[in-house]
Amino acid sequence: MKAELLKILRETDGYVSGQQLCGHFNVSRTSVWKAIRQLREEGYQIEAVQNKGYRLRESPERMSAAEVKSRLHTRWMGRECICLETVDSTNTYARRLAEEGAADGTLVLAEEQTGGRGRRGRNWSSPRGEQIAMTLLLRPKVRPEHASRMTLLMALAVTRGIRKLCGLDPKIKWPNDVVVGGRKVCGILTEMNTEVDYIHYVVIGTGINVNQTEFPEELRETASSLRMETGHSYSRAELAACIMDELEPVYETFLKTEDLRDLYQDYNELCINCGRQVQVLYPKGAYTGTAEGINQKGELLVRREDGTVEQVYAGEVSVRGLYGYT
Repeated sequence: MKAELLKILRETDGYVSGQQLCGHFNVSRTSVWKAIRQLREEGYQIEAVQNKGYRLRESPERMSAAEVKSRLHTRWMGRECICLETVDSTNTYARRLAEEGAADGTLVLAEEQTGGRGRRGRNWSSPRGEQIAMTLLLRPKVRPEHASRMTLLMALAVTRGIRKLCGLDPKIKWPNDVVVGGRKVCGILTEMNTEVDYIHYVVIGTGINVNQTEFPEELRETASSLRMETGHSYSRAELAACIMDELEPVYETFLKTEDLRDLYQDYNELCINCGRQVQVLYPKGAYTGTAEGINQKGELLVRREDGTVEQVYAGEVSVRGLYGYT
């Protein structure tokens, strides 16, 4: 009820009468008042005026399930939402939920991660109250070898969400980073539990630097935040919901074909690697070439110096800009 009540208050221009709310929820005025009181205790400034009703004046900067759900416009994705104060890793927590039978589309968020991980085992710092640390649990009916393409879907959704909320021009560094001004603001880690021909579940972990104003010295050249790029702070709950709104339709499009035939051109328009010289790092060696974007399978096409075009699979390699991070 709290999430729906917040949604009504937020989306109504002016006051909402207690009678309207009673009718909408089919509850008593006392029940409505209790819900209003609970929201006030959580930091929401809700004005109550006799003969007019209630009006939401200000929301706290918090990552509660009610706050996220009240901003969602999805049909199913993120509708089951869990917000934690602290956790070792939202991916690890979501995997535990998946083993216990949690629903497709469950979203896990945390104010703080103590053991966040990035791709290839790297650490991912998650300062309390400044970043989005979230993991989406999915149960896609696709071939296991196609699951890695969902990383690209999340990158597309994050990029669109940031542009919509912040007015920035973010780009995707294939396959799992989102950058603004050449610096990383988001990393994505996709993990799954599978059999030979069946996926039990996939978890897509996403860390976004939202309101940080500084980074450790070793990250200052390569990392940034939305606040540092614009000078404004942002509601993390609003951005998380916006990303779910953007992800749901592209994910459903992917499920129909299991490839990116309807999405890869949109991705390439946002891919910062396109047209740039890159170094492809395999465990047994490396080579340089020019990135030409992704194909329908989500592989990065790299033209080598001899003119041959390699199809680079994300799970096998790292790709670095020849003259820097991007």
